[in-house]
Amino acid sequence: MNFEQLKPEITTIINQKEATKDDKLLSICKLLEEHITYYNWVGFYFKNGDKNELKLGPYVGDPTDHVIIPFGKGICGQVAVSNENFVVADVAAQDNYIACSITVKAEIVIPIFVNGENIGQIDIDSNTPDPFTEEDERFLEFVCAQVATLL
Repeated sequence: MNFEQLKPEITTIINQKEATKDDKLLSICKLLEEHITYYNWVGFYFKNGDKNELKLGPYVGDPTDHVIIPFGKGICGQVAVSNENFVVADVAAQDNYIACSITVKAEIVIPIFVNGENIGQIDIDSNTPDPFTEEDERFLEFVCAQVATLL
């Protein structure tokens, strides 16, 4: 499936009446990981209450020790501060990168905004070097806008 084919699938997940918020988020993670070959770890991080840190939400992929990420630390922590998309073509070239797995080559993080406030993000790791394009960014912005309606 390409991004345009995935958009209605995302909308269908968001609109499920019987599913919980976390069930919907997990379904989105599974959908993306299954249908986009270079998405090898897909998860959500959310602001942890009033603390300046992110807390891991639903995800698919290898287990991670990074359940809590302080603002400013790693790619996710930087996005929490900058409020901007962050595409990393080569994680080895990033000074402030938190390694989750030696197989990860690239990462993309897109913030989720509710009423103009950055309340979380989608984080995607890839085992493929430099796979992310502007199309990935636009698609993931769509996903984040849909997720924002749940929050």
